[in-house]
Amino acid sequence: MFGIVRPCTHRLSEGLRTEWMAHLCGLCLALRADHGQFARIVTNYDGLIVSVLTEAQSERTAGQRRTAGPCPLRSMRTAPVARGEGARLAAAVSLVLASAKVRDHVADRDGLLKRRPVAAAARRVAAGWDRAGARTGAELGFDTAVLVDAVDRQTGVESLAGPGTSLLTVTEPTETATAAAFAHTAVLAGRPHNAEPLAEAGRLFGRLAHLLDAVEDREADAASGAWNPLTATGTPPAEARRLCDDALHGVRLALRDTEFTDGTLAHVLLVHELRRSVDRAFGPAACAHRHGAAPSGSFGPPPGNPYAPAPGGPSEPPLPPEPPRNRRGLLAGCLVWAGLACTCQMCCAGSFHDPWSGQEREGLCHKCDCGDCCEGCDACGNCCSCCDGCDGCDCGCDC
Repeated sequence: MFGIVRPCTHRLSEGLRTEWMAHLCGLCLALRADHGQFARIVTNYDGLIVSVLTEAQSERTAGQRRTAGPCPLRSMRTAPVARGEGARLAAAVSLVLASAKVRDHVADRDGLLKRRPVAAAARRVAAGWDRAGARTGAELGFDTAVLVDAVDRQTGVESLAGPGTSLLTVTEPTETATAAAFAHTAVLAGRPHNAEPLAEAGRLFGRLAHLLDAVEDREADAASGAWNPLTATGTPPAEARRLCDDALHGVRLALRDTEFTDGTLAHVLLVHELRRSVDRAFGPAACAHRHGAAPSGSFGPPPGNPYAPAPGGPSEPPLPPEPPRNRRGLLAGCLVWAGLACTCQMCCAGSFHDPWSGQEREGLCHKCDCGDCCEGCDACGNCCSCCDGCDGCDCGCDC
């Protein structure tokens, strides 16, 4: 799972959380349907935004959702999932960009990819993903060659970059690729007049994705000797933050110029959650999951003896509760637990079902203070107008 927009799901209303999961699962199942089981490993948080934007511009129909079967990542529960051209476009884009990520790791000789046989196998997988993404893109009228060309140019741009080179020169190929993907959602939705503002939003989103990845990887890249745009160009963190803040403002303005049928989820992800992604990369996250110890009653028993007599209570301890019935077996429970842990449902979801007993439990951060969605506006003199367009977005913003 990669991507910069990773919303802590307890910040979303129940309806938005259901919609977000529908697009995430829809991307995963579209990858399986068009490209096989193995392709599902490229499911990512940013790719689903393409699906979200397509649906946000389209008229609601019954065919936009289907009920998917039980999945370990959903605690073996069924759920409505997104389907249609938006999910398929998201799958095609995800394959091509994942292919680029693999080739980038091969070029950097990360981990096992230092070994020639492993690197050769990785290149074959990446080439297969390029072809698969191109096939699906062609069926949707989207030429993935613009993505492949951007990826190929990235290597040349990086090789020429040095101290004094503008960061925007380095991020240009990524900006071009994401602009094309965002703009094509307007074509699929039948709103060609939205293509220009969405291309601008995509361009700036690509800039943010590139810069935040560089910020988060800077120390690790320095330790391993890998190429990093901030280090190579000698750009200080303050300048990178300024560019990110400018991009956030531009995305917000571009979305304001876009005509949506229902842009609530798109607004929450690309305005509020994208800003939190920047805060997370440059400093403390907006959502602090822990303020000291884990909250009591989250996952697992509270510390201490659960059967000890309460203060002032009777001297005899209460009888232990009866063991829950209809428990999963050890292996099945472990598989479900792994799915919950990998998707952060144990820490971030409002609630989840115990992998073994099936009992409903609260996520670890259900009592945390996530702060106001407009937190931080005063620090910039309200120049960002972060709450413009919040009407109806159900983000808990009072302005």
